[in-house]
Amino acid sequence: MKTLLARIFGKKTPMTNLTIIGNGNMARGIATRALAGGQSVQILGQDAAKAQELAAELGAGVTSGSTVDVPQGNIVVLAVPFDAAKSVVRAYGDALAGKTIVDITNPVNFETFDSLVVEPGNSAAEEISQLAPAGAHVVKAFNTTFAGTLVAGESGGQPLDVFIAGDNGAANAAVSSLVDAGGMRPLVVGPLKRARELEGFQFVLMTMQANPEFADFNWDTGLQVTK
Repeated sequence: MKTLLARIFGKKTPMTNLTIIGNGNMARGIATRALAGGQSVQILGQDAAKAQELAAELGAGVTSGSTVDVPQGNIVVLAVPFDAAKSVVRAYGDALAGKTIVDITNPVNFETFDSLVVEPGNSAAEEISQLAPAGAHVVKAFNTTFAGTLVAGESGGQPLDVFIAGDNGAANAAVSSLVDAGGMRPLVVGPLKRARELEGFQFVLMTMQANPEFADFNWDTGLQVTK
């Protein structure tokens, strides 16, 4: 299937461990951690030139293309806003079959910054899972980490905790290995429905970053479990 699609698009891309859809700050942060862990990365963006620019800045081990190209990684990270993530999954369809799809989105109502756009008892990750093809496994991860902390690999001198939720053990393990190799601590918190809570408490943290009463917060904090 991949070979056929590669011929259709007239392009053969080397196999990669990780494909990131998007070329923004979160794509940069996750790619930086993946490269630190020895992964190879494919960056696919709606604007191929921007994806190429990011790939060049990240350096060796990174290829790039546009969102018409086939995701080569076994793990595909949706580093785009929630609505765009749904569109990406619909557009790729069966090209995502058999892959681990990582949803990093926080479905915040950015017009009011006062609520989530998903219904109570649901989550962005679960909505995306409903759109994914048979054989693909959606995992929630990285929605509780800010882009700058991912580039740095830490917050306040402490390694990052990455909370993970998913229904497939092998997919959870694959994402956990990616996180661990990048110098962070993976915490599998339960099935995909736990994404509801992950999205909820990250929303609270985001409102704190934007609140002038928390003058020391500048999108560089991190959620961490300590004992």
